[in-house]
Amino acid sequence: MTTCTPRAAWGNLLRRLHFYIGLFVGPFIFFAALTGTLYVATPQLEEAIYRHALHADSAGERQPLAEQIAAAEKIAGGELRLHAVRPGLAGGDTTRVMFADPALGPSEHRAIFIDPVSLEVRGDMTVYGTSGILPLRQKIDYLHTSLMLGDVGRLYSELAASWMWVAALGGIALWFYTRPKRRIHNRFQNRRRLHVTLGWVLLGGMLLFSATGLTWSQWAGGNVDRLRAQMNWLTPQVNTTLSGQREIVDEHAEHRGHHGGMMMPEMAMDLTQFDGVLRAARKAGIDANRLEIRPAKAADRAWTVTEIDRRWPTQVDAVSFDPHSMQILDRTRFDDFPLMAKLTRWGVDFHMGILLGLANQLLLIAFGTALCVLIIWGYRMWWMRRPAMPGGSPVQTLCQSWLGLSGWGKTITAVGSVLLGVALPVMGASLAVFVLVDWLRWRAASAVSLAESTTK
Repeated sequence: MTTCTPRAAWGNLLRRLHFYIGLFVGPFIFFAALTGTLYVATPQLEEAIYRHALHADSAGERQPLAEQIAAAEKIAGGELRLHAVRPGLAGGDTTRVMFADPALGPSEHRAIFIDPVSLEVRGDMTVYGTSGILPLRQKIDYLHTSLMLGDVGRLYSELAASWMWVAALGGIALWFYTRPKRRIHNRFQNRRRLHVTLGWVLLGGMLLFSATGLTWSQWAGGNVDRLRAQMNWLTPQVNTTLSGQREIVDEHAEHRGHHGGMMMPEMAMDLTQFDGVLRAARKAGIDANRLEIRPAKAADRAWTVTEIDRRWPTQVDAVSFDPHSMQILDRTRFDDFPLMAKLTRWGVDFHMGILLGLANQLLLIAFGTALCVLIIWGYRMWWMRRPAMPGGSPVQTLCQSWLGLSGWGKTITAVGSVLLGVALPVMGASLAVFVLVDWLRWRAASAVSLAESTTK
């Protein structure tokens, strides 16, 4: 049996783990990068495709919100609960009247687009999530998050997010262990040099997108939320219960497939309240042109007006109103958010290409494209150095490399693997598969080596 020093064992362990991540998880990271790049590259295309619904050319004074909503309700048929209204406050923008339709999926709403001047119906389509994306980008988002397979498909994106940071840091550590002492020029080293350079350039982005992706994930996301709750890092939301208990908002609800609230029986509603609430919100300091008004869903709930401009500077202040007296019940200001809540908000918006506008888009397009090249280059390097014989040496396995570690090295890696497996369940399950495959390969290779030594 071949033996090696603990330092060499660490290098072998890093090499095999990096190889397994690239071989088995690399395709999922590649697809997540590709679809994420498509998502951030298409806002302008979506704007052009749905321009008729999003904008109107009518000149004149805007009609009261009550009349705009009434025009939308005629199209909706009066059977759907009015979920929210996004007034067209900027010149040329239409008003978006959104209804909760039980036939739609989680975080989806039927939106009627109304010309605020002429009351013409400009569009009728499904919108999705807090960002209000339209059907084109909604499909891309479903591809990015779940392969359009629902909750089962979301395991793919969680797998990619769970391992991308390990692949990034492991690749950098592997470079330190294996970099040649002098510059070597050959086909493999030239490709390796590009792979390493891209790894260094993209390192910060891979760590950021892995972290923000995990906060959206199905299994690890719950653990992240519990940690944030314990550390008081959750984002405060305006109180909408007249009893007074402040609630917590989930910035990732639209990606986790949460509904935008339970369906409640339709309550009698005076549509003129929307105009009164908007005026009161303006007096309360809600000054963004992008905002959403949500009526009370039940007798013990409040109306809310929330800024939804998540560009820089971020405008996400909110106020709630008692529906009986129409007095301000509660308010939240982004300036008063805890630092970690602000960082989470900015991280999520940067991940979605919203925070810095066009600059954010271009940066993410470059990042996503480079990450795809990095993965392809990694496959190319493996193909050039693939073993000539299928069995290979047992020293080139995780199991044998781990056995070559010192006692403290074995303890650290074993305990660390268990803790990460608990915190990131999809990583833990996939790591168990890696170890099982590797153990079977190790046993087979060891048996071949033993047979060869006995015949000599």
